[in-house]
Amino acid sequence: MLRLYAATVRHVLPRGGLSARRFGSDDRLVFVVGSPRSGTTFLAQAIGALPGFVDLGEIAPLKASIPGLDAAGIRRIIDRIRRLALVSGLRGVEQTPEVSFVLAAALQAYPSARAIHAVRDGRDVVCSLLERGWLSAERAGRDDARLPYGSQARFWVEPERAEEFERVSDARRAAWAWRSYVQAAKSAPERTLEVRYEALAGEREHVTQTIGNHLDVPHEPVLANLAPAHAESVGRFRRDLRPEQLREVEDEAGPLLRELGYEF
Repeated sequence: MLRLYAATVRHVLPRGGLSARRFGSDDRLVFVVGSPRSGTTFLAQAIGALPGFVDLGEIAPLKASIPGLDAAGIRRIIDRIRRLALVSGLRGVEQTPEVSFVLAAALQAYPSARAIHAVRDGRDVVCSLLERGWLSAERAGRDDARLPYGSQARFWVEPERAEEFERVSDARRAAWAWRSYVQAAKSAPERTLEVRYEALAGEREHVTQTIGNHLDVPHEPVLANLAPAHAESVGRFRRDLRPEQLREVEDEAGPLLRELGYEF
C-alpha cells in the first residue's frame, strides 16, 4: 500500500505548484465518477486545471480499498494524499471511477463536496473497453492499483452471476461493467450533477454553465478548458460493433440505455 501512496503523490505533487501553498484545508472536493471510458479523466483534468483546483487523478490506495470503505476511511486516504502532495489548500478533483460505488460515503466524508457523474452511451463505452482489453480473458497484468486485469468477476458483479460473468463474451462483460458503474453512481443523487459525454462537444455552452453553477465558479474558464472536446467518437458503435455484439449489449444493458435516452 505504501507504494500506491508514493506513486499517487508523485503524480499529484507537480500539479499543485506554487498555488498549493495556502493555509488551511479546502474541503470542497469534486468527485468525478462514472464508468471507465466515459470521459471522467478529461472532465476531471479540465476542472482540475481551474484556478484554485488541483486534479488528484485516480487515487490508487483508494481504488485498491473499494468497496470496503466507509466515510471515515475515504477521508483518511484522500486527506493523506493531499497532505503528502502539499495540495490541501486547493479544491481537489478526485476521478477514480470506482468511487461510483461508494459515492454516498464520499459525499458524507466531505459535506461541502460536489460530485459530477459523467455518462456516455454504453455502446460507445463497450467499444472503448474492448479496445483496451481490460476485461478480456487473454489480458494479463495489473492496473495502477495493482488489481488484475482479465475476465474474473469483480466486486460489482452480482454474486449469483459471478460464474456467468467469467464465461460470457468480452462485449457482454463490458456492457455489464458500464451498467454496474452507472447504476451505482445514479444511486447517490445528492449534490451530484449528471453530465453527458455527448453534450460536452454538442452543447458545451449549456453544459459549462451548469457545471459552473454546480461548483460555484465562473463558467467561462470551464468553457475554455472543455474546448478540446470533440464528437469524433460519438456513435462509434455503429461502425465498430458487430450485430451479435450489439445484441449482447442490449441483453445486458438495454433497459438502462433506454432509461437514459440512448435508443436502439
